[in-house]
Amino acid sequence: MARGGGQGLARVAVVVRAGAAPLWWLGVFAAGIGVLVPGLTGRRIGVMAGAALFIVATAVVAYARRRRYIALGRSAARAGKHDVLQDRAVAVRNWRRGHRWWLVLAFVAALGSAFAVPAVGGMLLAGCGAGLRLKAAWLGRRERAENALLWVRVDWLDGRGGRPAGKAVKAYRSTGIAAGDAAPGGARRRTAALV
Repeated sequence: MARGGGQGLARVAVVVRAGAAPLWWLGVFAAGIGVLVPGLTGRRIGVMAGAALFIVATAVVAYARRRRYIALGRSAARAGKHDVLQDRAVAVRNWRRGHRWWLVLAFVAALGSAFAVPAVGGMLLAGCGAGLRLKAAWLGRRERAENALLWVRVDWLDGRGGRPAGKAVKAYRSTGIAAGDAAPGGARRRTAALV
């Protein structure tokens, strides 16, 4: 994959953030469609239960495994000159391709749940997306504070291109804050306007 014994590296925050937008938008659409269905419990109960689930899902996803991320970040070794930094678009595409059927199934399940409790499934999905976005933002704040970007070996990610803090991950690598094409937190890096 890389010359001279180097490794392919993906940005940790990019991998975390990759699922945020699909989960959010699928959840919003599913909740919007679900509100149109009266369901067994009625719309009011469904929306209230959905709002509670949204808050819980956002918090659980945003705070899950933070100690693991912190421990891996503290022990990060500097990336070598032969390590290949994966583009943001490639990491996002790998995650979304690897999870596409899970996303479809989650969307269908969220729509189906509306017949019992309107909007609940969609709001749960949206909450998971919001939680991933918050986790990526938290990673970005840590990267800015440490003045170093965190990377994970591509071959340590799972087969779907995710789980940057999974059991297979032994350590992170770090680079300077300007490396790669993604800003701290995994967002697209804004280029300075030409004068």
